[in-house]
Parts: sequence; structure tokens; C-alpha cells
Amino acid sequence: MSTQRYSVTPHPIETLLTWVKSGEIAIPEIQRPFVWDATKVRNLLDSLYQGYPVGYLIAWRNPTIKLKDGTASAGKRILIDGQQRVTALMAALLGREVLTKDYETVRIRIAFHPLEEKFEVANPAIRKDAAWIEDVAMVFAPESDLIELTEGYIEKNPDADRKKVGKVLQKLTKIVNNHVGIIELAEDLDIETITEIFIRVNSAGAELSQADFAMSKIAVNETYGGNLLRKAIDYFCHLAVAPEFLPTIQKGDKAFAVSEFFPKMSWLKDVNDDIYDPSYTDMLRVAFTSEFRRGKLQDLVALLSGRNFETKQYEEAIAEEAFGGLKRGVLQFINKTHFDRITMILRSAGFVTRELIGGQNAVNFAYILYLRGRADGLPAADLERLVRRWYAMSVLKSRYTGSPETMFDYDIRQIAAQGLASYVETVVATELPDTFWTGMLPTVMDTSSAQSPYFLAYKAAQVKLGDKGFLSRDITALDLLLNRSDVHHVYPRNFLKGKGLSRGRYNQIANFVLAQSEINIAIGDKPPEKYFRELAEQAAGGPKKYGNLTTREELAANLRMSSLPESLLDGEIPAYDDFLAERRRLMAQKLKTWFEAL
Repeated sequence: MSTQRYSVTPHPIETLLTWVKSGEIAIPEIQRPFVWDATKVRNLLDSLYQGYPVGYLIAWRNPTIKLKDGTASAGKRILIDGQQRVTALMAALLGREVLTKDYETVRIRIAFHPLEEKFEVANPAIRKDAAWIEDVAMVFAPESDLIELTEGYIEKNPDADRKKVGKVLQKLTKIVNNHVGIIELAEDLDIETITEIFIRVNSAGAELSQADFAMSKIAVNETYGGNLLRKAIDYFCHLAVAPEFLPTIQKGDKAFAVSEFFPKMSWLKDVNDDIYDPSYTDMLRVAFTSEFRRGKLQDLVALLSGRNFETKQYEEAIAEEAFGGLKRGVLQFINKTHFDRITMILRSAGFVTRELIGGQNAVNFAYILYLRGRADGLPAADLERLVRRWYAMSVLKSRYTGSPETMFDYDIRQIAAQGLASYVETVVATELPDTFWTGMLPTVMDTSSAQSPYFLAYKAAQVKLGDKGFLSRDITALDLLLNRSDVHHVYPRNFLKGKGLSRGRYNQIANFVLAQSEINIAIGDKPPEKYFRELAEQAAGGPKKYGNLTTREELAANLRMSSLPESLLDGEIPAYDDFLAERRRLMAQKLKTWFEAL
């Protein structure tokens, strides 16, 4: 029979809140954005008042750690499921402030109507209505007295039944005596097991990532500055999206504003670039992998706990070293020079807008490569070339889309063993041989997804190679992408729909070109036979119907920029499937030319 690796114990809510206040149970997310809206907080209080169950909480005790003096210290419990519920209770009953998704500090006030025994989110009308207690936190304040509360309410509502009001308020105060079950997981369980337990127990089937565990570990640590480090991660990620948030930090978190982290990220206030807007998961992966040369965040969680991978014991010295290493990694990540360089490298490869960035993990590992190369002292020009080529290869091969952490771990260990430059060139040569460009790539480009990595890379290639838009004399692919251009169907969509083709068939990426709106509109639904004949006439001195290209040479050059066969100008309009096959071949050739230029 298997050993039970958990305990389930009911505890009064009052006890739970006391544990949170004292730090016995750590709720790392309490200072991170509170995602519940006020109505959910209201509903939670009503459920407690009605005596309804409010679900289980899941806590995981940090492992007992061996201190430097040889003694052992039992770790705190970390609440890994139920953070929003407990935060809601602390906000509503104890009057604690919470952070909104915009990182603004607010109070959530839930009002109570003793005569109707009803809860509601406080609003100006309720605050003016004497029949409401505008904030239930008043009832649960340490200095609160039930008799005084009752008398005060009757004074404002003289027609109310004093006895009934007293009983109702007494019932309200007793909701903190309601029990909630805490599932406490054994301290020796590994992260993957705990994650699986969380998913199975959580009725919503929500995911719990290794990054969530890591952030919890960081946030509850006081000895090595974990909470300050957690704020640095959170704030940087938020500032990257909302630079205007900086004054809010200065005003609302003065302790952080005087920390060493704040001036190192203040440069974000002047940045409006969204090419790389990292989440805390992205930041943890880059900082950890580049600094520790490991790719799995569960290893970070273990190291922050003090785990010795050889002895399987937990040691304070390892935890101290892990926090120090992670701090170094975070500081390298947020360094303005480093961050500017990785975004510059992406742009220099043609990825000039956020829309051209597919999976974030390819960017993450490119940043890891850059940071490792910097640490190893590689010449800047060589390093930038290596990073560009690696990123492009990662996109074309979808290297980090399946099991990114496994791939991160493999790649960083190989880099450590073989050297960065040697490993990059070896992998690129292996992953992108000549047969890739002539065989595999045209085949996988048989897709209707405009977000496919191949089409994103193709548009980046057009930017890098300085291509003009379809039938444009002066407007470049870069201009079009920066101004959210139209995607024109070479064989018009309605023309193909009229022939009975499905969406997946007429929206093939090989049927897409970047074009000005004016040109797209002018072509409309015309069959390719017609508008290419008119283009040939335009080149021969006829009326200019599509763009401003007026010679055969100009039009032919433009078609080559869009990877279209020049024979279209000669009236050689192939069957649609034949056109797609040829266009994929030409697009693959352009991608090869682009890659060789990186």
C-alpha cells in the first residue's frame, strides 16, 4: 500500500488569517496583482455567511534546511492554491490593500446590509445609505465591539429591530470561525509531483508552472532578499509593457525605490518598444539558464530550497548561493545595454515588429546565448552574428515549441561542454543543410497559418533584404510592416472561393504578398490572368492601373522581391496548385539567401 504524502486538516479562517499575518503560512502572491474582481470577493463572503464550503487550500512546507551552525530549521508553508481566496479574505475582513493588474494599490470594500443580510460591493450610493455597513472590515477590526456596533447601527436606523440586528452582526462576526480544509503536502515531494497534485485537485484544471513555484520560493525568502528580488522581476516585466508605471513604484513602494534594482530598470521609462516584452517566466528562464547553465526551472526551485543534488539533503549554503546567482542573472537581464542589444539583434535579422515574433522561448534562448557570449568575452560582432543565426534557426525549426525546458537544458549543457561558437555552428549546419532549403522547407510551407514561423521569417527576410512591397516602386516591406499593411492574395480570395476552394486552400501563405492597400483594392477580385495582362500592358506604355512601375525590368525585379515567377508577366498563369508549389520553392530560396546574409 502506498504511503500517504499529505495531510488534510480543517482550520478556522481566523486561525488561517493569523498564520498569514505571522508568516507561518506564506502567501507570496499577496503583493502581486490580485486578479479577482470585487464581486467575487462579495460572493466569497456571502458563501461563508451562508455556511457554504469554499474549497480546499493546498500548502507545501518548505523542506527542513541544514543551517551553517549545523542545526536544522523547518521551512514555512507556502500556499500554492487558494492564494486569491486568502488574499480576498484579508482584503475584505482585515482591510488589507491589494494591487490591481495595473499595480495600483486599492482597498476592496464589501458592504453589508444587516436587515436584508446581504453583501454588496461598496459604492457611493451605499456609502450614503445608513442601512448599510459600508465596510465589513470595521466589524472585524481588533478594537471593534459588537454592542457598540449594534447601538451605532440602531442610532442611524431607529426603526430597525435591535435584537435582530445584534443577532445578525453576531452571525457575521462568526464567519471567521468557519473551517477551511488545508491540504498540506509532504516536504519531500518533488516539484513535478506537486504540480500533478495541484492539477488533479484544482477543479478548474488550472496549470501551475515551475515559474510559479520559483516565484513563490523567491517571494517568501527574507534572509537573502527574496521579496525584493521578486519585486524586481515583477516590476521590470510590468514596466516593459507600461513605462508610465515608474512613478507609481516611486510613490507606492519607497523601499524598492531606494533599492539597487530600481535605478537599473528606470531606463524603461523612455522605452516604447514592444518587440520583447518578457513575462516573469521568460525572465526567470533567461536569468537562471544563463547564470546556472541549467534549463529546468524545477532545478531552480530545488536550489533556492538549498537542495544538494549529490547528497539529496538541504543546506543553507546552497540556498544562499542560489539566491546570489539568481540575483546576478536578474541584474544581467535588466541591464540596459544587454536588453538593447538583444532587441537590436532581432531587428538586424528583420524581426522589426512584435507581430513578427512568434514563440517567446526562441527569443529567450537567444538572450541566453547573448549573455553567455558576453560572459565568455566573445567579440561583439561575432556574438551578434551567432545569436542572429541561432534565433533564425530556432524559428525555422520550431526548436523551443515542444518541451522548451528540456531543450534549454540540453542546449546550455552542450554549450558549456563544447563552447558557444562551436556548438552554434555545428547545430546550424546539422539543422539547416542544403536539403532543408530545397526539400523540407517548401513542404512545411504548405500551410494556411499567417502566424506560421515560416511566413513570419519570410517577412523578416524581406525586411532584411530591403525588398519593396508587391508592385510598389518606393514603399518597402519594412514600411508596410511598420504600418500594418494588407496581405494581398496573388490569386484573389473571392476568385478562388468562386471556384469552390475552401478557406484553408485560398489562404495558403504561398498565396500571400505584402502590398499597399491601394494596390490591393485596385486588383480586387480580378483573376490573375486579367491583372497580370494589364500589368504587362502597363510595362509596355499602357495605363498605370497598379502601382507606379512602368517597365518590364522594374516589374520583373519587383516580382522577384515577392518570390513570384517572372513568367506571370508573359501570361503564363499556372494552375493554382502548380503556382503554390513554385512559389514555395522561391520563398524557400529567399529564406536561404536571408539566412546566409545573417
